[in-house]
Amino acid sequence: MSLNRTELVQAVAAKAGLTATDTDKVLRAFQDVVVEQLAAGETVSIPGFLAIGSAERAARTGINPQTGEKLDIPAGHRVKLTAGSTLKRAVQG
Repeated sequence: MSLNRTELVQAVAAKAGLTATDTDKVLRAFQDVVVEQLAAGETVSIPGFLAIGSAERAARTGINPQTGEKLDIPAGHRVKLTAGSTLKRAVQG
């Protein structure tokens, strides 16, 4: 089962003892800060939980799966997520 944004806001609000409105504001502010930092070339790190950064992707050749035609894919940037130790342990059970 996955959580959508509304369910996430409600779950965090209940755990933190906040209103859903305040929790939504915090979540939106967190999102804004992460986007601003990534746009500036910085990394956002929450030790033990998650690190969010950007990485360069080299130009490469790809293949269109429908036609088999070769394509030149230009270099670019991608978002890189790295799980911290606490998150890794939670997933391992």
